[in-house]
Amino acid sequence: MPAPVPASRWHFDSRRWPRDDLVAAGADLSPATLLAAYRSGVFPMPLGEVRPMVWWSPLQRGVLEPTRLRVTRSLHQSVRRFETTVDAAFDQVITACADPDRPGAWIDDDVVAAYRRLHDLGWAHSVEAWGHDGQLAGGLYGVGIGGLFAGESMFYRQRDASKVALVRLVELLSDEYVAGRLIDVQWCTPHLATLGVQEMPRAAYLSRLKVALEVPLPAVWR
Repeated sequence: MPAPVPASRWHFDSRRWPRDDLVAAGADLSPATLLAAYRSGVFPMPLGEVRPMVWWSPLQRGVLEPTRLRVTRSLHQSVRRFETTVDAAFDQVITACADPDRPGAWIDDDVVAAYRRLHDLGWAHSVEAWGHDGQLAGGLYGVGIGGLFAGESMFYRQRDASKVALVRLVELLSDEYVAGRLIDVQWCTPHLATLGVQEMPRAAYLSRLKVALEVPLPAVWR
């Protein structure tokens, strides 16, 4: 079970958010603040060299209902090519996701340190895909709170490895509470849309989030 975390001194009030994806600036990246943010429908993402930290709640949120994951025939074949694990190599996954040479790289040292703390407390998780050579081929990481999995980033070194990690994540969430579970991917991209990700207006997402937060954690993280 995740370790108890005290209440944050920061409050994310959706009634005061602008009609913009960027809704706030400041606060900190303590475990308490991060968990309060996710429970409020907000996530941190640095804006270049801008400081302090900025916080986002997209007007059109990218979400994946676990039952709507699209697995093509070729992805089914790829699943057989990799071994998957859970929380076996969190540091390796977040380091790979933070590679500054990746297109659109945004994960800085402060973010890495913050999510490592969350992982140590049992709130942040990784799913890894390993090749037959025993090397880490891809993976993803995010934060699990009740029925919400807030996906932060994914990477691959071998074709389809990150998709295989997503398939494994959905398997972990596919229990008797699956109808209430939700995977938040922040924004919907054309690539994610092919996997079943859809856009959800902010107000609808915040309502759906309340339902997800009432759902128990999946067994693997209890």
